[in-house]
Amino acid sequence: MMNLALYLDSGIHQGGWRHPDAAATGGSNWPLYRRIAQRAEAAKLDLIFVADKLAIDDVYGGHLAQTAQHRQVGWSEPLTLLAALAAVTDDIGLGGTVSSSYSVPYTTARQLANIDHISGGRAAWNVVTSLSHAEARNFGRSEHFSHAARYRRAAEFIEVMKALWDSFEEDALIMDKAQARFADPARFHRLDHQGESFDVQGPLNLPRPPQGHPVVIQAGVSDAFIDLAAQQAEMLFVVQPTRERAQQFYHNLKQRALQYQRQPDQLRVLPGMVPIVGNTQRDAEERAEYLKSLITVESGLSFVSASMNIDLSQYPIDGPVPDLREQITGSKGRFQYVIASAIEQNLTLGEMAKRYAESLSFPAPTGTADTIAKQMIEWYQHQACDGFVILPTYIDEREDRFLEQVVPRLQHAGVFRSEYQPGTLRDRLGLVKPANRFHT
Repeated sequence: MMNLALYLDSGIHQGGWRHPDAAATGGSNWPLYRRIAQRAEAAKLDLIFVADKLAIDDVYGGHLAQTAQHRQVGWSEPLTLLAALAAVTDDIGLGGTVSSSYSVPYTTARQLANIDHISGGRAAWNVVTSLSHAEARNFGRSEHFSHAARYRRAAEFIEVMKALWDSFEEDALIMDKAQARFADPARFHRLDHQGESFDVQGPLNLPRPPQGHPVVIQAGVSDAFIDLAAQQAEMLFVVQPTRERAQQFYHNLKQRALQYQRQPDQLRVLPGMVPIVGNTQRDAEERAEYLKSLITVESGLSFVSASMNIDLSQYPIDGPVPDLREQITGSKGRFQYVIASAIEQNLTLGEMAKRYAESLSFPAPTGTADTIAKQMIEWYQHQACDGFVILPTYIDEREDRFLEQVVPRLQHAGVFRSEYQPGTLRDRLGLVKPANRFHT
């Protein structure tokens, strides 16, 4: 079955927040987030996905003025939000972003284990390496880690997290009142991990999560990302603008997983998608054009500058796109493609920024519910993906055209569930529960 996740945010489109029907969040509208999560659960989606960023963008022009034109200034902290959502949902998975660059394994392992317990085995975590120098400066560093260094740190972070979850075995608690034995000391394990980035003794002081390990999500497209994902990821949130590129990525990743002695079906590949659903094709296209009209060039440039870690204010807006591919220290894999495509199409810098701000290079099918469902089924059946992460252009409090119109068509076609089956998020994704490395 196809897997579907919903990106829980005020909207991915950089002009979407200005739409008259857009609900305002500012990163803190709890009643709205609760309503969206319950709406997604009613549609039987696999997962709610909460992204995060650890700073307000200040790259473009070296200040915050342009950032105030777009919506990248308010983010809900993911793990506390997921804990709250666990209490008001019953079945849908709950995934949130964690920065391996600016988090410590012990605290993060405890938080995610607790969310998995609270939710009955529905937790997932999207491990990212973060992007910007602004994020680094909020954590005592003058600049962000190099691309290679932050991926080495991420690999170590994931390994320590998994070991910590294994260090408190599932049968460690005996609670024998008659014999005054609360726990079996043989079922707790010190790690004594001493690595390049982390020194952690262990064991964790919280029981092993119901899923063994909360589901590991990774997002990216760079070579370093692909190699780490082939080793560690269980669900991949990726940017693939065309079906052909998605098919090539899908095949290459699954083959890479085999090289690391992993079963390909234990990696679920979900490209992002920004659907614009209309009553007719013309209605959908008019909706898309109106959204485009709400993007300012400056807000697009500010967003792109922060994502690449390059101040684009030094280049003329109406001039050609400079070839900055070797200078990117932020989102490397994505923007190497964006710049190459813009140069090939002879776009100006401003045109590139506005185009990127529409969908962040994710495919943006525009049409009726029937045509969008058909495109999704074609991607799925031609092994371009195992499902999709749906990124709304904006959040409408009154309706969700994708959930209300497209999902029923996927269900009718037999490629997506109509009801939840009992079990954990791992069970629904077809992922095995990891064995405990310490259990004998």
